[in-house]
Amino acid sequence: MLLENAGFPADVRVRHEATSLSSAGYRVFVICPAFKSSSWHQIVNKVEVYRYPTPPASGGLLGYFWEYGYSMLAIFLLSLFVWITRGFDIIHTAQPPDTFVFIAAFYKLLGKFYVLDLHDLSPELYYARFSGKGNSKLYSILIWVEGLAFRMADHVIATNHSYKEVALRRGLVEDHRITIVRNGPDMDELRNSNLGKAVGNEGKLIIGYVGVTGVQDGVDNLIRAVYRMVHDLGRTDFSCVVVGDGSGMPVLQSLVVELDIEQYVVLTGWVGSTAEVARYLDSMDICVAPEPSDPYNNRSTAIKIMEYMAAGKPIVSSDLPEHNFTAREAAIYARPNDDLDLAKNIVELMDNPAQREDMSKKGLDRIKTELSWPFQEKKLLQAYSSLAHTSSASLNRIEP
Repeated sequence: MLLENAGFPADVRVRHEATSLSSAGYRVFVICPAFKSSSWHQIVNKVEVYRYPTPPASGGLLGYFWEYGYSMLAIFLLSLFVWITRGFDIIHTAQPPDTFVFIAAFYKLLGKFYVLDLHDLSPELYYARFSGKGNSKLYSILIWVEGLAFRMADHVIATNHSYKEVALRRGLVEDHRITIVRNGPDMDELRNSNLGKAVGNEGKLIIGYVGVTGVQDGVDNLIRAVYRMVHDLGRTDFSCVVVGDGSGMPVLQSLVVELDIEQYVVLTGWVGSTAEVARYLDSMDICVAPEPSDPYNNRSTAIKIMEYMAAGKPIVSSDLPEHNFTAREAAIYARPNDDLDLAKNIVELMDNPAQREDMSKKGLDRIKTELSWPFQEKKLLQAYSSLAHTSSASLNRIEP
């Protein structure tokens, strides 16, 4: 399993997939970047992890090329090491970047299966990261590379119906080669991690955000909504806690100071363990998914929404197609890119504890009966089982 934009086991989706495959009898190797003091080789719950040094952060187009060029070379070299010393039959790529296809193409020449796990849409994500001001020629190249990946994949795993539609229509992938495996939370994991609240409310409601704070995630909409709540709606009976980190954090820090709302906003930075994340979630009264409307977010499922639902929290969300599909009655929906409407919806929930309780129950029930990881695990294993039927050769290095 190849992973470029997060570490292991920090990446929840890859951790769930790797653990499920290992429990089903597969020998699983994960190659990913090393963060902080991570060792280059480690065994985590029977999953072998190989890590490469993380490239230094840099911005702009050259930084974009440097990050992915360096990472692809490092991942390929580590994959060669694993192939020579351990052997494998399937290469499973957590895309983006779609440039994983070039590594997968090498191993397909050696008779390996290629599973494309579509976490995000690279072309749309590129424009979102650069606030819609990306290079059009580079965008066209990304579309071409994505198409190559779709054509070469033996099986495509998509996180939602919108991504499946892209694979069908833009990628021309046959329906039988696509499986939807959502980012379902593990309820047992969350329960075992809940060690008490991380933030005391001191008589105030806690408005919370948990997740990546990239430019494309719209956390600045939440910060501006906090300003609106204080200065336009006259509310001071709350605190806003943002748990996470990302490329947009410097902008968020500056915005909090510029709007003079430091007393209402806490930016925790990255929280490493599942236990700490669960403690922060337990502290929150209302959770927010403030993503802007754009070609990327309109098709993407935010993991945070399912985590909010699994924690039994009512949600104020941007009214986006996949957000609406996931949360349904567990959320109320604000007009995208409208910080005042976001603020008004948050205040509405603040003033309606009975509504908050009802939404919490509906969200938790939907997770337990439809969306949690055990339901998704079955689909993942079915996708892997289908690989055995695409070739007369057996998978001689795995025993599912």
